[in-house]
Amino acid sequence: MPLSLLNKKIIISAGASGIGWATAKICLSRGAYVYLCDINIKSLNKIKKHPLNNKRLFSYECDASDEYEVSNFFNQVLKKTKKIDALINNVGVAGPTGTIEKLTSDDWEQTLKINVISHFYFTKLAIQMLKKNKGGSIVNISSGAGIMGFPLRSPYAASKWAVIGVTKTLAMELGKYKIRANAICPGTIKGNRMVRVIKDKAKFLKVPKKLVEKDFVSMASMNCWISEEDIGKMCSFLISSDGEKISGQVIPVDGNATRMD
Repeated sequence: MPLSLLNKKIIISAGASGIGWATAKICLSRGAYVYLCDINIKSLNKIKKHPLNNKRLFSYECDASDEYEVSNFFNQVLKKTKKIDALINNVGVAGPTGTIEKLTSDDWEQTLKINVISHFYFTKLAIQMLKKNKGGSIVNISSGAGIMGFPLRSPYAASKWAVIGVTKTLAMELGKYKIRANAICPGTIKGNRMVRVIKDKAKFLKVPKKLVEKDFVSMASMNCWISEEDIGKMCSFLISSDGEKISGQVIPVDGNATRMD
């Protein structure tokens, strides 16, 4: 039997596509209420056709890097519920490809603002709703680049290491409130973002895209892609009652990635 998330209330940032939408669908299928936001209007319009929209699925436009918009999103959620069971900080960007000396300050600032500071905006506002629930779960999406490093992707790697540091700190600060915090480190996800990453790396190295794609897959000892649903299922587990004693952990879902170079 699949894990039950019956009547659990879950906020997901960047939830209208990719890992966020895969996670939302899994949570909905297991009985949860999902409140998601995204900056992508096209993706938001697509999910409005979901049969559970406005019943257990609620979607809002929000730029996660804008503190005012995040605050407005939470105000909208508060009209539906005063407490939540879980926050999934999924928002993130791939950032630029290039060696450090070729990158600009803007490259770094944009990547860190979206991948790290946005998590602060969401987490700060979610904590009070989790406290009212007398416990719950925060799941931060980091990356394999957050436990190893990632040549040609230094802003991304720096941001994902930061996510893990924040996660460890949250677990220590919030444990007394029965609020858990964990980080998931996805491996090589098969999806649109990885298509762009492969294209940029192939262009930088001046090699065929197929060669770069093959190399990414070989980074895992299981020699596999990771699906968006794989991450969604781990999120579902961590926010379920089966994961109620798991906190402060960094959990790779990567087919045993052994390198990222």
